Amino acid sequence: MMISTKGRYALRIMIDLALNANEHPIPLKEVCERQGITIKYMEQIIPMLTKAGYLKSFRGSNGGYQLTRLPSEYTLGDILRTTEGNMAPVACLETEKNTCARKDTCVTLPVWEGLRNVINEYIDSVTLDDFLQEGKFSPTCELEYHI
Repeated sequence: MMISTKGRYALRIMIDLALNANEHPIPLKEVCERQGITIKYMEQIIPMLTKAGYLKSFRGSNGGYQLTRLPSEYTLGDILRTTEGNMAPVACLETEKNTCARKDTCVTLPVWEGLRNVINEYIDSVTLDDFLQEGKFSPTCELEYHI
């Protein structure tokens, strides 16, 4: 499984809006400049996030976007599923009911189900607020592990 540019950019947009939140909407141009994302690409992502109810748009000279909820109320899983669709590691697990003809005899199915569960548990445990907390993730976007 590979997260697309659209999914990665959607996360960066949401983090940027959370980091720079104030009482005024944030213009897309500002987010584009900070994130190095073209306005054309951002205009493909923003409607997905708005339709999902994650962003509120404001028109006019002081227009822009704001989060509709607190950063702690958005999970990485919410954002990725909105832009990427199902996060299943194999095709037979993309729908709620597995219709694969080999599901009853497939010796690898439990591995794929376990991987799906681990992925979903993890991405549903990380919130936008976690990205705002200093030290939670390193500046290079790699997880910091402490043993």
